[in-house]
Amino acid sequence: MGFLGWLLDARLEIAGSAVLWREVVGNVFGLGSALLGMRRRTWAWPVGMIGNALLFTVFLGGVFATPYQVDLYGQAGRQVFFFAVSLYGWWRWTRARRLGAAPDGAAVAPRWASGRERLLLLGAAVLAMVVFYLALRALGSWGPLADAWILTGSLLATYGMARGYVEFWLIWIAVDAVGVPLLLAGGFYPSAAMYAVYGLFCVWGLVSWWRTSLQLRRSPAEGRPGYAEAVA
Repeated sequence: MGFLGWLLDARLEIAGSAVLWREVVGNVFGLGSALLGMRRRTWAWPVGMIGNALLFTVFLGGVFATPYQVDLYGQAGRQVFFFAVSLYGWWRWTRARRLGAAPDGAAVAPRWASGRERLLLLGAAVLAMVVFYLALRALGSWGPLADAWILTGSLLATYGMARGYVEFWLIWIAVDAVGVPLLLAGGFYPSAAMYAVYGLFCVWGLVSWWRTSLQLRRSPAEGRPGYAEAVA
């Protein structure tokens, strides 16, 4: 199968266990996307989308059988949703940067969500958890409740990042807290390690965006051309 066959089957041995190179590379792209996101660069979105495509094949282990036999449908499904939401985030950050939403030339101006926005996020979380849990359980996903939260939280966090909400880092931390033990139990060791590293990174990102939001509050952006359009 040439390159495609190599991509699907290439692996390395870690502590006597086979690990797919595409799982490692996919998570590296994910970390790269997070670093660019913390710096509020539009390249965060396309970089993350490459990682999504690679990890989609990893979490359908029972389908590709190289080497995992466990299907985490929520983990695989979230890569598809990530890809779709990332298209929105890429468009929104490109537009916001063009309109000059952030005074430092970045793609977005971080802010805390309003009370109304938080209620909408909470309502969406409850509804999505119910729907995803029932769907994943019916599909036979391994660990459907934890998988449903990871899928729900990941989507909300990605949407929050696109909107510039500081809270999206907190959601990611909650996702990582569930994701690490689930992935360890399923044998997805590189992804579990990346979740652990990403959880620590999210604390750093939270502090960074929080500080930036405070700086912007001291020098409000409302007077800049295009600000209202950028945050709408």
